Amino acid sequence: MLGLMQDQPLLISNLIDFAERHHADVEIVSRRVEGDIHRYTYKDAAQRSRQVAHALDAMALEFSDRVATLAWNGYRHFELYYGVSGSGRVLHTINPRLHPDQVAWIANHAEDQVLCFDMSFLPLVQAVHSQCKTIRQFVALCDADKLPADSGIPGLITYEAWIAPHPKTYRWPTFDENSASSMCYTSGTTGHPKAALYSHRSTTLHAYAAALPDVMSLSAGDSVLPVVPMFHVNAWGIPYSASLTGAKLVFPGPALDGKSIYELIEAEQVTYAAGVPTVWQMLLTHMKPAGLHFSSLKRTVIGGSACPPAMITAFNDDYGVEVLHAWGMTEMSPLGTLCSLKNKHQGLPAAEKMKIRLKQGRAIFGVDMKIVDEHGAELPWDGKTYGDLLVKGPWIVKDYYKGEGAAPLVDGWFPTGDVATIDADGYMQITDRSKDVIKSGGEWISSIDIENIAVAHPAVAMAACIGVAHPKWDERPIIAVVKKPGAEVSREELLRFYEGKTAKWQIPDDVVFVDAIPIGATGKMLKTRLREVLKDYELPA
Repeated sequence: MLGLMQDQPLLISNLIDFAERHHADVEIVSRRVEGDIHRYTYKDAAQRSRQVAHALDAMALEFSDRVATLAWNGYRHFELYYGVSGSGRVLHTINPRLHPDQVAWIANHAEDQVLCFDMSFLPLVQAVHSQCKTIRQFVALCDADKLPADSGIPGLITYEAWIAPHPKTYRWPTFDENSASSMCYTSGTTGHPKAALYSHRSTTLHAYAAALPDVMSLSAGDSVLPVVPMFHVNAWGIPYSASLTGAKLVFPGPALDGKSIYELIEAEQVTYAAGVPTVWQMLLTHMKPAGLHFSSLKRTVIGGSACPPAMITAFNDDYGVEVLHAWGMTEMSPLGTLCSLKNKHQGLPAAEKMKIRLKQGRAIFGVDMKIVDEHGAELPWDGKTYGDLLVKGPWIVKDYYKGEGAAPLVDGWFPTGDVATIDADGYMQITDRSKDVIKSGGEWISSIDIENIAVAHPAVAMAACIGVAHPKWDERPIIAVVKKPGAEVSREELLRFYEGKTAKWQIPDDVVFVDAIPIGATGKMLKTRLREVLKDYELPA
């Protein structure tokens, strides 16, 4: 017997229609590439999204044709999220921080038909456009008067001129909810990147889950600042969850420095923000010397890489902002876990609460996870046993676009490449990437733990722990450190700082001071490149 409920597909167009109907006057605020602040509403965004759909129809693009973007977080990019996917095409957000050769390769691999780009990336597009064999139309996300007289890009048109001739009314097509809606390529630290291809169903379910109280806890009462880029796993789904809830959206554009972010938070009374640790470090570095405080910010989700304890403490103790530690992957749309306390934890001492908050958190409904040993046998959830983390769920990939790379699933589970523990309450903690874990004398050392201790030192700005060969112990950890401007700390002083904070055998064997730690296109430390830089390093005798 089947249920007698209406059969309506879960489509992305439903989200913007809902926002327009129920939250028409709610603001969407953007700092533009030009530097000024743009304001309009969900109603305006919905109308212009429909104009985008008309523009794509006028080009006679086929169903599931790809439309690429090279763009910051802003209102035009938001319109493309809905106009492209809602019309049945596939939104392809390209990371502009990648090397030009990778950008061209990705555009060709995806067979993009249209490329929409912010003027910040005009030099990048000028460098790659002749290599992009399938792109039929280049669109500059700017006003008509901002287009250079001779860009060197054939047929270049401004976004406003592209959508202006088309009506603001449009009947969104109805189709299978499993149809592709958007695609994101992995950062590709080795070999070519691979593409995760999301569906309307997976995206809508993810938007629902992300908005739950124990996840991002988004509501119509929030003013939301997604600092995480819209080219990085669809800004963790926030552009969809915000439409679903009617939250005010505040887009930072290209200005991601601490001063610009702080001023935007205060001016727009942002209550909730999301981003990677490197951005929040810049914000805190700007605020502390100036004695600044937040008047509205209540919560921030931090993900992309492990959040240092010192950052959680600073937000919570110094500024009264709750940090929600999150974890996920491009292949997971991206959210998998988020760390929020249970009712039974509310009365715990602050130190015990901190131990929980440092974990990546509990699985969101829709995500199942387990840890396994090298033979694939499932390991206990005791908070101590380390294992390879596997996940499955309705917004987790089952294959890569065009079947690139090895089959990603193992008995229906996606191997994340992370090593983790899970405790009895279901809190998962990443201890390392499987490729970064340090095996010393048959015991594992978590590079993340070693890094967290280092960055807690007042003179340390960034730290990365890697393993180096050792004749007796196989590997030993060393810590590469970037000092804060004007600060000083010696090797001996920093190694003493570890005493009492970790087991003696886990203390690094050496400290290497560097000018910078390599950072990848998604803001994560590139330990592969750091190892290459330090390939001639030898442990002190």
